[in-house]
Amino acid sequence: MTTTAEQLSATTLLRFATAGSVDDGKSTLVGRLLHDSKSVLTDQLEAVEQASLNRGQEAPDLALLTDGLRAEREQGITIDVAYRYFATTRRRFILADTPGHVQYTRNMVTGASTAELAVVLVDARNGVVEQTRRHAAVAALLRVPHVVLAVNKMDLVDYAEPVFAAIAEEFTAYAASLGVPEITAIPISALAGDNVVEPSAHMDWYGGPTVLEHLETVPVSHDLTACHARFPVQYVIRPQSAEHPDYRGYAGQIAAGVFRVGESVSVLPSGRTTTITGIDALGESVDIAWAPQSVTLRLADDIDISRGDLIAPAVDAPPVTQDVEATVCHVADQPLSVGQRVLLKHTTRTVKAIVKDIPSRLTLDDLSQHPAPGRLVANDIGRVVVRTAEPLALDAYEDSRRTGSFLLIDPADGTTLSAGMAGAAFAGAAEAVVAADDDAEWDF
Repeated sequence: MTTTAEQLSATTLLRFATAGSVDDGKSTLVGRLLHDSKSVLTDQLEAVEQASLNRGQEAPDLALLTDGLRAEREQGITIDVAYRYFATTRRRFILADTPGHVQYTRNMVTGASTAELAVVLVDARNGVVEQTRRHAAVAALLRVPHVVLAVNKMDLVDYAEPVFAAIAEEFTAYAASLGVPEITAIPISALAGDNVVEPSAHMDWYGGPTVLEHLETVPVSHDLTACHARFPVQYVIRPQSAEHPDYRGYAGQIAAGVFRVGESVSVLPSGRTTTITGIDALGESVDIAWAPQSVTLRLADDIDISRGDLIAPAVDAPPVTQDVEATVCHVADQPLSVGQRVLLKHTTRTVKAIVKDIPSRLTLDDLSQHPAPGRLVANDIGRVVVRTAEPLALDAYEDSRRTGSFLLIDPADGTTLSAGMAGAAFAGAAEAVVAADDDAEWDF
């Protein structure tokens, strides 16, 4: 069936990410989804067929549809996050195929940060391994609302139901203890196409949806207009022209919620209150604007506002603090240590900061907290306390993924060190309580 523009305009959008350990078949699953849903162009398929022949393979290797880097094709692994766009008559999709190697777990953070669903693959022969648990932990931390466990390579275990049931039970118990709200387990063979787009003829004991059917029907609740209204200022507009001698506007993208002309707002971190007198969108004045529109707000009072300030409703403003407690995924090769000086980037604001404490590091095997590790290394997940040189208006990550997240950056070379989630913690993990040194001296 041909997908028309009219049909696509009426469909919803689902952002999802794939994850799992090395060689669990993520790229093959993505390739199978694209191929069997008729989302691959003829020349793309011909290129994959030719590349497969050159490697001595009789059948086309569908993993090559996503492994686009030369190094990926040579090594047979996914290194970078590969984004793919496809659609059916029921829904549009933005897919992030993330790496499975431990070395590239940081890329999974990137791919899942905006996802509403994560597909975690497990090799039926190996079951749940450490990297599977790590990806489930990242999905839980990033508040991905839906997780699909795809037990792959069922053809290599004779499509045995007990194998699938044991893996599904172990993973579901682990993910539920992390606080993942919804888990769906599906037995598949990405190579053979079982339960990916079409139901499998080899697993009549399974009565659930295929992967594509679940992707098409899972509830999507990413309505940013229902969240707390937040407007990070990107740029101050003052044309100072003869036509607009007194114009002053504050441009940016609405991160969440709705803003209206006449509404009372607070400018943070200063806390000054004023009223919205005008909203300009696409060169026209409007009475209302909502996320994720890019607009210019005009305010009643001449307040000192610059890039990095946050405008929010006066009755619903986030707290302002210089002490940030958060959970971070450390993504850099260099460690993050107590006492280290960093830059903290939150929305459009970047401030100097220092790592005041690292109370604990998560142990993925049993979800226990290792107290006072002193530092975090690549792919570690831990709790941190950061002191900033200037106040920040931070939401809790569970309230807003947009304004509750931040990055820790190396001030020397701009390298991203850690991805942080303000206030985020695991529901089932036992927190280690470590006393902070209140008498420590800081330069700011």
